[in-house]
Amino acid sequence: MIKKISLLALTLALFSSCVSKKIYTDLEDKYTNLKKENRSLTDEVETLSSDNTKLSNELDQLQTAYDEAVAERDRLQGEYAAAKSNLETLKASYKALEENSSASIAKNSQKNRELLAQLETKEQALAAENERLNTLKQELENRSKRVAELEIVIASKDAAMNKLKDAISKALTNFEGKGLTVEQRNGKVYISMENKLLFESGSWYVGAQGKQAVKQLGSVLAENPEISVLIEGHTDNVPYNGNAQLSGNWDLSAKRATAIVNILRENEAINPENLTAAGRGEFAPIATNDTAEGKAKNRRIEVILTPKLDEISKLLNEI
Repeated sequence: MIKKISLLALTLALFSSCVSKKIYTDLEDKYTNLKKENRSLTDEVETLSSDNTKLSNELDQLQTAYDEAVAERDRLQGEYAAAKSNLETLKASYKALEENSSASIAKNSQKNRELLAQLETKEQALAAENERLNTLKQELENRSKRVAELEIVIASKDAAMNKLKDAISKALTNFEGKGLTVEQRNGKVYISMENKLLFESGSWYVGAQGKQAVKQLGSVLAENPEISVLIEGHTDNVPYNGNAQLSGNWDLSAKRATAIVNILRENEAINPENLTAAGRGEFAPIATNDTAEGKAKNRRIEVILTPKLDEISKLLNEI
């Protein structure tokens, strides 16, 4: 995928001024499809989080069913004990009357048979309820085990992302206060670099200081091969009137994102398949565009680091 994006960006950069509108439009369509794919991956993460919540709710329902089964078992045991006590009483009465009346003996014998039949029925009901209870208990234990494993994996991913954030913050300490921030939210790490650290106005060439910051970021990413890296270019809402090869802010933001990808690719330890470049133009601001300060914040590169979710998907399929 990254190779396709890089080829698309290179083609736009070198031949956009001399190719037909159809070819240029085809390239734009390919870029749009790649962007939709990236959004689809983001929706998948949200779907997995929703599935985790649904499983927790199902676990609660299963626990409630288990508790109800325990209560029913206890009720049947109480009835069984009462019936058994009655039987013992009748046996005692039968023994006392045995010498007095054959009619009384016959009557008590009938009651004994009836009570024995009732006792047998209750024993069967209790055995069936115990079997159902054991089945529910086993199912509850299996579900609990899978949910616990899933929670451990998610916690591990969060811990790994927190460790990654700390490593990046440490590597980029020299650039704090120069338009660079690092934060963790929603299970991802976000690195935001304002354009004043990276580019001259209207340019997509990365300056020496910005290149140093990107390379130091790359040294951390090289040690975390299981992380997906999305580089987004952003602009303010001022129309671009610079290089005639570019169609506007969106094109400029894509060029800048690709420039960051190219610097990261200089580190051979980084897998190019983990890299994605995207331009978002002025359509995802983080501050108002009504002030110079707000526009400066909006002119930025955002590097979004996401853990791969293959292991979580496997556990969800097993539950």
